[in-house]
Amino acid sequence: MKDKLYHSKRYLPELIELEQLIALGKEHIRPAIIGQIEHKSIKLPFYRLELGSNEPVAPTLILVGGIHGIERIGSQVILAFLRTLIKRLAWDPSMHEQLQQVRLVIYPIVNPVGMWDNQRCNGNGVDLMRNAPIDADQNPAFMVGGHRISRHLPWYRGKKNSPMEMEAQLLINDVARTLKGQQHCISLDCHSGFGSRDRIWFPYARSKEPWPNIANALALTKLFESTYNHHEFYLFEPQSNSYTTHGDLWDYMFDDFNHSNPSGQYLPLTLEMGSWLWVKKNPRHLFNYSSLFNPVLPHRHARIMRRHLTLFEFLLSAVRAMPNWQCSEADFNPLYHAALDRWYQNDG
Repeated sequence: MKDKLYHSKRYLPELIELEQLIALGKEHIRPAIIGQIEHKSIKLPFYRLELGSNEPVAPTLILVGGIHGIERIGSQVILAFLRTLIKRLAWDPSMHEQLQQVRLVIYPIVNPVGMWDNQRCNGNGVDLMRNAPIDADQNPAFMVGGHRISRHLPWYRGKKNSPMEMEAQLLINDVARTLKGQQHCISLDCHSGFGSRDRIWFPYARSKEPWPNIANALALTKLFESTYNHHEFYLFEPQSNSYTTHGDLWDYMFDDFNHSNPSGQYLPLTLEMGSWLWVKKNPRHLFNYSSLFNPVLPHRHARIMRRHLTLFEFLLSAVRAMPNWQCSEADFNPLYHAALDRWYQNDG
């Protein structure tokens, strides 16, 4: 950790901030560089941070940012939460007590090359969220759902039967190791760029068929909506209600978890921040590719930084208390059919 692999504030301020936070929170953060991504004669670190309990089966919350390099705001909101957490640990005994019972794992910048080059894909032109070896059940939207035409076009999946990209494989392998034998776990992957409303997506991305864990997805949705009844800007839904894709990493990781640990409960969520609303309020966003995915004006950026702190804190508490609200055997059928009515009634 002594040797900094990277020093350019111009291109990757998020990495500079991350390393500053690691130093600031050194008493609480267990950092690791689990991979190095080579790019233009330099090596960019793939960081994994861990806080809280050392118990391997402690309830676990995973936060992920920067899978799409252009969507810098995803990494930024995670770093904002991490900074708040570090500051609270300096004075708040209740935060210490909470983290003694929860393991928090953070992958703040999954695609450092994409972020360095201000592009969606990684250095090989591959969209990491289309890169898992999974095909959609039906043909998704042309191009957007993933394709193998050319690395020079957006949403490229990579060559057929090729190994997954290094960044995707690092994330998948480490999440699998982190969740091995786990009974209670939630992950949140932070993105931006779809629609004019913030969405909380759960699998499947590849299929419009009901996800096996929709009863627990509804239980968590109801828990949030009843606890924060004035916090109405999130739309909870399966991703397939918006569009389907090939190669979704969270589809792949959930199936792997469910196969190896069928008694465990895992909810992989995606926060899709609705950047179309920013574009609508400020047409200047249309003249810069990066600003289609990231707020430009300082006051709007500050608003987004604080907007999602409630969600992060809720998920940290929710995973700790998962046995208190998760779907029981007696509740499964009513919750499952209520979830069908809420999210799948238009699918026949």
